[in-house]
Amino acid sequence: MKDTGQLVIKNIGMLATPQGATCLRGKEQGKIKILENAFIAVSQGKITAIGKDEELKDFLINDDTVVIDAKGCLATPGLVDPHTHLVFGGWRQKELSLKLKGAGYLDILSMGGGILSTVEHTRKASFEELVQKGKKSLDIMLSYGTITCEAKSGYGLNVKDEIKSLNVIKELNKLHSVDLVPTFMGAHAIPKEYQGRADDYIKLIKEEMIPRVAKENLAEFCDVFCEDKVFDAEQSRDILETGKRHGLIPKVHADEITPLGGASLAAEVKAISAEHLIHASDKGIDDMAKAGTIAILLPGTSLYLDESFARAKTMIEKGIPVALASDFNPGSCPTESLQLILNLACIKYKMTPEEVLTAATLNAAAAINRSSVVGSLETGKQADILLWDSPDLDFLVYHFGVNLVKTVVKQGKIVVDNK
Repeated sequence: MKDTGQLVIKNIGMLATPQGATCLRGKEQGKIKILENAFIAVSQGKITAIGKDEELKDFLINDDTVVIDAKGCLATPGLVDPHTHLVFGGWRQKELSLKLKGAGYLDILSMGGGILSTVEHTRKASFEELVQKGKKSLDIMLSYGTITCEAKSGYGLNVKDEIKSLNVIKELNKLHSVDLVPTFMGAHAIPKEYQGRADDYIKLIKEEMIPRVAKENLAEFCDVFCEDKVFDAEQSRDILETGKRHGLIPKVHADEITPLGGASLAAEVKAISAEHLIHASDKGIDDMAKAGTIAILLPGTSLYLDESFARAKTMIEKGIPVALASDFNPGSCPTESLQLILNLACIKYKMTPEEVLTAATLNAAAAINRSSVVGSLETGKQADILLWDSPDLDFLVYHFGVNLVKTVVKQGKIVVDNK
């Protein structure tokens, strides 16, 4: 990592960024600032100036200043991934053949596969093994432009291994350039030892897991998989309200596979976000719009599960702030590439390039309480900047299946340089 206390990026062909310190909704989501032939000045990890290249002569560039010649590249804020399942043991590539034979997500779960298979591998994995595995995935994410990401627990499903997973996230946050935001998700599935005793497992979550997570300050959010054969709306509400009493902000895996009312629940408990929403009802969408709940949409999961795609344009038209995320996990979306998600959002959600950029930067940051710090290129904000091998925003979402990142600057430090 190259330390760059003073940095100037010049000859930016196009600078594209949303603006503000909170999420954008409705028509505002598609309004971004475009500046051609631009420069960005950085000092002590923060953006100090943005302007036209001809104005650069007014800024002091001394021998200690690192100068990056963007050579006409596109500059955007660093990507923010607000929904990942980063920490897990093993992979689940063998399930692909089951899916090809017609087995659904819940079918595989009922066979002891799916999440429960990953739980078994995660419990067996050592702390160091999980750290090294997570670091490898973070390296890939960073190379594709993700500079901040949320990371959920949820593959331990007992006190010891949920705490282990959250401590792995804490350790990775210290070790890696990508900033991690931790979410407790003990309510990801009912573990094998509690099959037929869901109430007992929920009691464990409420009385042991959540208090300890809060006491040790291991998570900022509490998420729950509100889904058929997992946690119903009443059970999910109980868990989330317990989390709120312990200072954990609620999130909801909502209406991913069946229309169970998760979107309405997210609005009711004042969750910061409802996530997936493939089968969200009209009522659920209306409830979210009234509550101001952010929709985190995961088109990669729809693609991989060969499922329907969430009604992104309807949500935008209703005034719901839409964010995009990878849902990186070993079962339903095994990819670290948020760039692929941007492409899919244009093609399958019919979102405009401008809406997509906002969804993967400022709105994504707002969905994890980071929009005052990252998510846009503005003076005073953290200098998390991407230079793309792209002349404009349209090309970025048009040329898919390749890595267009040239340079990644994180807090004023060059952390990826693909010359």
